[in-house]
Parts: sequence; structure tokens; C-alpha cells
Amino acid sequence: MNTHVVIGFGPAGAATARLLVEQGHEVKVVTTSGRGPEPGIEHIALDARDAGRLTGAVRGAVAIHGCAAPPYHRWAGEWPALASSLCTAAEATGAVLVMLGNLYGYGPVDGPLTEDLPLAATGTKGRVRAAVWEQVRDLHAQGRIRAVEVRASDFFGPGVTDGGHLAARVLPPLLRGRPVSTLGDPDAPHSWTYLPDVARALTEVAGDERAWGRAWHVPTEPALSVREMVGRLAAQAGTGPVAVRGVPPLALALGGLFNPLLRELKEIRYQFDRPFTVDSTAYETAFATRATPLDQQVKATVDWWRERLATTG
Repeated sequence: MNTHVVIGFGPAGAATARLLVEQGHEVKVVTTSGRGPEPGIEHIALDARDAGRLTGAVRGAVAIHGCAAPPYHRWAGEWPALASSLCTAAEATGAVLVMLGNLYGYGPVDGPLTEDLPLAATGTKGRVRAAVWEQVRDLHAQGRIRAVEVRASDFFGPGVTDGGHLAARVLPPLLRGRPVSTLGDPDAPHSWTYLPDVARALTEVAGDERAWGRAWHVPTEPALSVREMVGRLAAQAGTGPVAVRGVPPLALALGGLFNPLLRELKEIRYQFDRPFTVDSTAYETAFATRATPLDQQVKATVDWWRERLATTG
């Protein structure tokens, strides 16, 4: 039995922590506010940007899973301090640093996204995420830490709520047979990474030194458009066909005047206005985790949302 520390308890952090418990590990979860008791998980309240306190929490652990992120509109100001603290704790304790990343750092790309592409983003959020990985990678190359990054496309599945493009804005109206709205072109192919597969990849690379020192894409099923995904979800739900409408750019701009999240989406709109597909061949060639079959993803997601709505109204 080993001890793992998970930073953050959003959808990815929670899924990773619970999977580690299932695998027989001791798990500590670090969040700013802490949480109530949960079987197999010790919840610790501290600001992960506090390198000294974080190092104390990590001592004795074999891995740190970096699953936290600052609020979307505060990435530029807060990501550097968080990344530096994670690196300090990893260097001081010898724990492997497993970073959960995304695809923003590549910027707009023609064709499938692969790990060997340059991190050429020009937008603020993309450059911030690229800089975080570059810092971690350089420390690994210097032999000061052992680290790996696992990159996912947009999360989808049980546990994904407000932050998902196929979550709170889609599933509740869909389950009522109502139209849904989406960012960008609803017919553009898009990769959706299933949340349980994110957790499986994070736990797998933590214990396999062949993975360390580079970035990997989480195994992800072939890309489908929002309209195609909504069609599959509606068929599973038995609601009949559901209309899918793209949000007009003007409406998004107006909404951004009052909503910080909508305002920040302007930078990544390119991911939804054109094909945005991830290639996870490298990971699947090297390791055991495979993407969960799409039919299973869809069924689990519909079932989870039905239960959630039944209990929350």
C-alpha cells in the first residue's frame, strides 16, 4: 500500500482519489476549504500555493496528482504560484509529480493533436498552461524532480457538471426533451475525454517510470460532433431527437459582459468552430489503459444525470 496525494477535488481529482482508494492505496486530498470525512480519503484543508505546508502534507507519499486549477478567469495570476508550489513539494519529498493538463498549449492546429506538436498557443490561457508544463519538464530534465503530464480533451461523463460542454448545459434540458445550446459549430468533430479514463491514466503513469519526463494524451474515443453526441445521449435517454443550436457569437459576447466564464471562452472558441481532435495512439501503444467504449460512456453519463436530477430537482 502506498500513499498518494491528490491536489483538488473537482471532477478529475475526486475520480482519481476514489480510484486510488479502490486500488488499495492511502489517499490524502488537499483542497483550500477541506471536506467532510469519506471512506479511505483523508481530506486536508490548505492552500496548495503554500509550498511549505504542502510539502509537509506530501511527505511519505509516492506521488502528487496535480488536479487543481485556479478559477478560469484567474489562471494568469494564480497558476504560476500553484505550479511552483507543486514542484517544490515534489523536489523536497521525492514524490512523482503527475500533472493533469489540457490541450490549450498547442493553440490552433490543422489536423489531429499529437504530443510531439510544439506548444505554440498565443492566447493567455494557452501560454499559461504551456509555461506550467515547460517549468515542470525542465526540472525533470535537470534531475530535480520526477514528473509527467497527462493531457485530456473536454471532460465528459459522471461527475462532470458546470465546467463540461456536454454536462450541465446539455444533459438537464436533453433529459426533458428540450433543445440544447452549444459553443461554436455543432457539426464540427470534437474529441471528448471520458472522466473515468482520465483517472485511470493519472494513476497508471504515476507508477510507471517509462511515462515520466514527457506528456501523454489520455486514451480518447474517436471524435464526434456535439450534434452526434447529443443524438447518442438522447437515444440512450429515450427522449427522441433533440434540437441542437449553436450559440451566436454576438450572444456569447454580450453574455461575457456579465459572466467572467463566458468572457474567457472567447480565447478557446477555435476549439469548437472547427475540427478539434486528439490522437492518443502514443499512450495506447505504451500502456494498458484504453478508452472506455462510447456506448458505456453514454449509458453511465445518462444514468448519473438522471439520478442527480432526481435527487436535486
